[in-house]
Amino acid sequence: MNNIKFPVVMEGAIGSETIQTVNGRDLHRFLEVGKDFSTWIKDRVAQYGFSENTDYVVFPEIGENSKGGRPSKEYAVSIDMAKELAMVERNEKGKQARQYFIECERRAKNAVDPVAVLNNPAAMRGLLLTYSEKVIELEGRIEADKPKTSFFDAYINAEGLYNLQNAGRALNARPNLFIRYLKEKYMFYQGTALVPRVQYIQMGLFEVKSEIVEDKVRPRSYMTAKGLEYFSKRLPDHIRVGKAA
Repeated sequence: MNNIKFPVVMEGAIGSETIQTVNGRDLHRFLEVGKDFSTWIKDRVAQYGFSENTDYVVFPEIGENSKGGRPSKEYAVSIDMAKELAMVERNEKGKQARQYFIECERRAKNAVDPVAVLNNPAAMRGLLLTYSEKVIELEGRIEADKPKTSFFDAYINAEGLYNLQNAGRALNARPNLFIRYLKEKYMFYQGTALVPRVQYIQMGLFEVKSEIVEDKVRPRSYMTAKGLEYFSKRLPDHIRVGKAA
């Protein structure tokens, strides 16, 4: 259990605010709590007086329920609630989680403000220079790698990741059907973001990146090369181009 990754911090709506949130089940898994998730979260809410729609929101899990019956309840908790939940565990994992959440808050506060950059000529020149250097470096890498170019290279980004539609294209699948398949089997919505379930991130099939969209930091999901190989062996025929629906 020591290789469990930190829970993904992302923007989510709680009440009337859009704030940093954490999936409660992911936090429970990271903290290696002895109790089952449902009992643990309900006990903590009652014990410490957390309020629904202020400190957390509840939503049904999207996807198949392997045990049948009603879908399980998921909790999106504010980062402040997540810090307190980590602290009251009084163990090393709780300490690690709390320090991680504090660092996530610090990075969010120090994130580049696109509007401020646009209004600052010096900052804008520095930013353009940085991106120009990256473009030159990327062009050089592409030229050097030309002999190794494959079909998949048409869809990969500079970090070796595929956005979900391009992953579908690389797998010779209909992108919209492929993303629908991922929603049903491997991913869920948290707020407005489509995010992989934590076990598939831990398997190395997906990565979640924080990106600035319309002046806000939002999570965006990508598939790795390992994920592409994984799904190439499991994708149903009806999703592939040229196969019967």
